[in-house]
Amino acid sequence: MNISKILTDKIIKCKKCPRLIKFSKKISFVKRKKNINENYWGKPVPGFGDLNAKLMIIGLAPAAHGGTRTGRVFTGDKSGDFLFKCLHSAKISNQSFSNNINDGLKLNSVYITNILKCVPPGDKPLSNELINCSNYFNNEINNLKNLKTIVALGKVAFDNCIKFYRKNFKIDKKFIFKHGKKYKLPGEKTLIACYHPSPRNVNTRVINLKMMKNLFIKAKQLS
Repeated sequence: MNISKILTDKIIKCKKCPRLIKFSKKISFVKRKKNINENYWGKPVPGFGDLNAKLMIIGLAPAAHGGTRTGRVFTGDKSGDFLFKCLHSAKISNQSFSNNINDGLKLNSVYITNILKCVPPGDKPLSNELINCSNYFNNEINNLKNLKTIVALGKVAFDNCIKFYRKNFKIDKKFIFKHGKKYKLPGEKTLIACYHPSPRNVNTRVINLKMMKNLFIKAKQLS
């Protein structure tokens, strides 16, 4: 069994945060009407992608009826729909959609994950829950031996990625979230701040396909 498989199994079986485990199970039973006949994953959701990846994309947490339903991050929800349109346009994924774990999706030198592996109530994790999950994020980064660039989707993911690096590398540099802004991290890595591909940001035109495509192309070039 390789290191990645061991880590994935640990994440799926994790029960460190009773509040989150309870909420994930609740979602699995109290399904939304659209997915009423589906079996929900209802467990912590590990990252996925190319283990030789040079680029990592991180969000905050799996969506209640996205990753928590399908078992794969950014899969089966509207944020994921837009994200994979952008990734496909940037030639990072082999297809422009991500519906379920058996849909044939492949990533080109990219790994996608979340800071938090379980969906939190109200999309608001507690500090101890983020701390509990930080070790998994650390292991994911350590497993990606070729990692050069991290794209953080949204300010919360960005801030928690910074917290991780401050804790582990004692850096005191000031980091401000601004879409497209690049920062150097320890280990010759680059962090890029990116607006979250949420329906709200898309519908209010905070972001669009061309804008996100260009950011991912730049991230790929840096990698």
